[in-house]
Amino acid sequence: MRALVCESPGFLEYKEINAPALKPGHAIIRIKRIGICGTDLHAYEGTQPYFNYPRILGHELSGDLIESDNANGLVPGEKVTVIPYFNCGICIACRNGKPNCCTGLKVCGVHVDGGMVDYLAVPSYSIIHNNGLNYDELALIEPLAIGAHGVRRAEIKKDEFVLIIGAGPIGVGTMEFARIAGAQVIAMDINESRLQFCKNKLNLEHIINPSHDNIVERLMEITKNDMPTVVIDATGNRKAINNALSYLSHGGRFVLIGLQKEEIIFSHPEFHKRETSLMSSRNATRKDFEYVLDCMKKKLIDPSTYITHRVKFEEVKNEIKSWLDPANGVVKALVDME
Repeated sequence: MRALVCESPGFLEYKEINAPALKPGHAIIRIKRIGICGTDLHAYEGTQPYFNYPRILGHELSGDLIESDNANGLVPGEKVTVIPYFNCGICIACRNGKPNCCTGLKVCGVHVDGGMVDYLAVPSYSIIHNNGLNYDELALIEPLAIGAHGVRRAEIKKDEFVLIIGAGPIGVGTMEFARIAGAQVIAMDINESRLQFCKNKLNLEHIINPSHDNIVERLMEITKNDMPTVVIDATGNRKAINNALSYLSHGGRFVLIGLQKEEIIFSHPEFHKRETSLMSSRNATRKDFEYVLDCMKKKLIDPSTYITHRVKFEEVKNEIKSWLDPANGVVKALVDME
C-alpha cells in the first residue's frame, strides 16, 4: 500500500509498505480523508515536541471500516473517524477518566505511525461512528475536539469575554466552541487574513492584530476596562504565551492549548495578584468528540467553512511547504485519498 513518510525535517518520501493485518482488539480502516494539522506542519519543519523520525504523519482521519475485532456495534463498510490518542487504560490518568493525558499515551502520527497510508490499524476502542456525517466532516472532528476540550477546561460562562490567541485551525475551532458556550469572543493574531476569516466567516465582532493594535488598550476598550476573564493560547508560541498573562483579568483563567518546547516565564507577582488559574489542555476525550459530532449534527458549527485547501494524496509532498507560508491563507488543508 501507499505511505508518505517524513524521513527527517523537510523531507517527505512516498513508499510502498505492507498493509496491516488484523490483530486482537484492533480494527483496520481504509483512509479516505486526512486533515493537515499544525502538528504535521511542525513535524515537517522540525519544531514538534515529543517527536522522532522517520514517522508517517496524519491523525485527523476518516475512512471506511474494513474489519475489526471487539468493536461493539461497528459494521464493515461504515464511515468512521478515530480518536488518535491511544491510551493504556490502567494508569492513574486513565482510571480517573483522563485518557487524553495517559502516562503512556501514544498519539497516532506523533509517537506511532499515522494515517498517511491507504490502510491503518487502530485500537477498536478508538473508533467513532459517523452518525450521518460525511468523510470531510468526520476528518475535522479531531481538531475541533481539541478546541472543545480547551473550552470545557476553561469552564466558560455566558457573556464572559474570552480572548483566544491564534487564529489557526485549532484557534478557530476554539473560538467556535467558546461562542457556542455563550462567550463574547475576541480573536487575536498577527495574520490579517486569518483575522478577516474570523470576522467574515465566524462573524466575530472583536479582532486584534498586535502588529498594529495596542493590545491592552483594545482589550480595555472591548471589555470596558475589565480585561478578559479567560485567555486561551492556541499558538504554541513562547513569546505569545509569556506575554498573555498581562491580558487577563484579576481572578481569570489562562488555558494553554498550544505547546512549545521551552519554559513558560512570567512575573510571579503579576500571576499572584490576579489569583490566576493556569491550566494546560491536552488532546481531547471521547466526550469532546461526541460533543463536536452533536454540534455538527445540530448545525451549530459548519466544518466545511474551515477547508481552504484540498489536495490529492500524491500532491502532498510538493504542497506541504507552501502550507507553512501565512501568505497562502491556509486554515485547513484536506487530503483526499480517493
